[in-house]
Amino acid sequence: MLGILLVRKPPGLTSHDVVNDIRRRFHTRRVGHAGTLDPLATGLLVVAVGPATRFLQYLPLEPKVYEGVVRFGYSTNTYDAEGDPSPSRPLPEDLPAAITEALPAFTGLIQQLPPMFSAVKVNGKPLYKYARGGQEAPRREPRTVHISEFTPLSFDGAEVTFRIVCSGGTYIRSLANDLGEAIGCGAYLSGLVRTGVGRFSLDQAVDLAEARPSDLMPLHEALPPMPLLQLDSGQTQHVREGRTIGMGEPPDNFLVGLLEPGGTVFSVARVQGNLLQPECVIPAEVLDEAV
Repeated sequence: MLGILLVRKPPGLTSHDVVNDIRRRFHTRRVGHAGTLDPLATGLLVVAVGPATRFLQYLPLEPKVYEGVVRFGYSTNTYDAEGDPSPSRPLPEDLPAAITEALPAFTGLIQQLPPMFSAVKVNGKPLYKYARGGQEAPRREPRTVHISEFTPLSFDGAEVTFRIVCSGGTYIRSLANDLGEAIGCGAYLSGLVRTGVGRFSLDQAVDLAEARPSDLMPLHEALPPMPLLQLDSGQTQHVREGRTIGMGEPPDNFLVGLLEPGGTVFSVARVQGNLLQPECVIPAEVLDEAV
């Protein structure tokens, strides 16, 4: 069993819960995901099954695309609907205008502090353990993230639906909280759907409860556009032994997908001069079990 599964994550489950569910139903321990979704969030989760876990590093996983609902008027300690609320604060007289004025500071390259209720580690300990234990908050280092789009789609009183296109590692909860603080009325994330990851779309995903091995996307379809090179049995064996193989004179330092004689992608290699250097290889015995 080998491939990429595009899953529609339901609310209330962690991304690891999804992995465990697929492990149990697909009868394999080799399952991993690319890009954590909070339990509150729903939407697209990219999952690798079997030897495909080795190829997650090559998948086109950015940008991330979300639709989020932000409620203005107070904040919470988790920056989402599951946290303890702060005292309410009055909304601006013209909330849409206040949002429009504040948004330019939240687009492009920005510095973002991770939430205290997050798995980011400080001194080897996740921040959420400090927060839940009532311990003094450690110093959090800001992270540089890229927000290419932060657009209001609709207004419903104190709730505003946004479309966000961003780099990996962006906390949408922090965007909601920080926007509320910039406006002066507080805000938190009340709902979130991830609609896109790289070139993968939520429209391609299957509901978790209905996911089957037949829904697995072959590696050659999931990998980004790259040349595919058909090898003979001798070249295939060389690659499996970690040896370089010669080729013509292509451009240097780009990736090539390698097909074994049966036509299955079993390796990604990097062109170095006139040689192919394997970077990721599925052993023959593992591939035989997977296909």
